Amino acid sequence: QVQLVESGGGLVQPGGSLRLSCLASGSISSIYTMGWYRQAPGKQRELVATITSGGGTNYADSVKGRFTISRDNAENAVYLQMNSLKPEDTAVYYCYAGVPVFRSWGQGTQVTVSS
Repeated sequence: QVQLVESGGGLVQPGGSLRLSCLASGSISSIYTMGWYRQAPGKQRELVATITSGGGTNYADSVKGRFTISRDNAENAVYLQMNSLKPEDTAVYYCYAGVPVFRSWGQGTQVTVSS
């Protein structure tokens, strides 16, 4: 299992953009699935986006057309570009790597969308 460290969160106004980064401690080239979850206060954890080793992506309906997930195996990194942010995107965003049985998690990064 790899260790994951997220960065890039912060405070942004509605309509703004942020780019989250997730850096792995080792190679991710053989990890089939990586992605991002988020959890807002008082709400269940929500799957935001996933990306496979082949580049296939999947998004929650609530972020389609606004968020883009990508991975750079050479940099051992996964990114989440978030555009047209809304207050309801406010949450702690967590990066993960691997299938559930062998999954690694980052510590999370706070994203706050507010005017």
